[in-house]
Amino acid sequence: MSSVPKPFQWDPLTDFPRDLIGYGPNPPSANWPNNAKLALSLVINYEEGGESCVLNGDLTSEASLWESTGRYPAKVQERAVNVESDYEYGSRVGIWRIMKLFEKLGFKFTLYAVGKAIEQNPEVALRTAKGGSEVASHAYRWVNYENMAPDEEKAMIRKGVEAIEKIVGKAPVGWYYGRLSGRSKALVCDVFREMGKPLLWQSDSYCDDLPYWVDVPRETEEVKQGKRKEEDCEGLLMVPYSYDVNDFKFHTPNGFGGPGDFYDYLKNAFDTLYEEGQEGTPKMMTVGLHCRIVGKPGRFADLKRFCEYVNSKEGVWVATREEIARHWRETRPYQYGKL
Repeated sequence: MSSVPKPFQWDPLTDFPRDLIGYGPNPPSANWPNNAKLALSLVINYEEGGESCVLNGDLTSEASLWESTGRYPAKVQERAVNVESDYEYGSRVGIWRIMKLFEKLGFKFTLYAVGKAIEQNPEVALRTAKGGSEVASHAYRWVNYENMAPDEEKAMIRKGVEAIEKIVGKAPVGWYYGRLSGRSKALVCDVFREMGKPLLWQSDSYCDDLPYWVDVPRETEEVKQGKRKEEDCEGLLMVPYSYDVNDFKFHTPNGFGGPGDFYDYLKNAFDTLYEEGQEGTPKMMTVGLHCRIVGKPGRFADLKRFCEYVNSKEGVWVATREEIARHWRETRPYQYGKL
């Protein structure tokens, strides 16, 4: 007799409602600094060493987002030495190639830092912070959090915050998971509050070209129960990420075939958003990068080409996500119940 799955149960403390309307046909003016026509966020995902691996005590080793994704499926309690080696390219070579390009052009970036990854290669985070770029959290491990117990996940969130703070001397103010559960965004808010750390932004969202505010479920419930006033709510600022303008699509069946595809897509996205900015509705653009993917020479050439193209344009604000979040908070502060 087959078992019937339990019906979904809405959790008022962790479930965020959907919003299919957003800003609608008339998005607000971003008012970027110096009247910039576009805010460009360059993101380096630093995951190498924090991925699933039996050497880390995991049941299986990582089998995705490498050069032969799908060819060697994960096996229980066996090393995936080819995958390990490809990931190591990112930490040994790719990260430095990308960072040197950004440093040469004076482009600030945000490092999505997996805690365990930077513990094993702290110079990556130290160099990022020293250059004035942002070290944000990409969780403590780059694993799937869908079935993790809430208390265990909260402990992992704390470890992610502490790992960055220990290395660079400053706790992250932003967070991106990628492989999250339905309650993960709320748990991040809870842990930052419990630790007394400011959380300026989260990025587990792909639904807009501008930052936007959401009400935090726990705060909403406390307002309903009369335990908190609306004006005392902090809200959560979402700074949307991108799965389309992202080099991970080289390793997906519906993704990029060659580096030229990546450049064309980057340029098309940039040109569309830049034109909208010229027409009076400035937006933001995110470029998602991975050291072991675009850090490879054959792909890197087109990242370099794109960055040089951006550098030739006037009115582009290449900013960290923290800078974008602080600007939005200053110019469009949170109001309970409103975007």
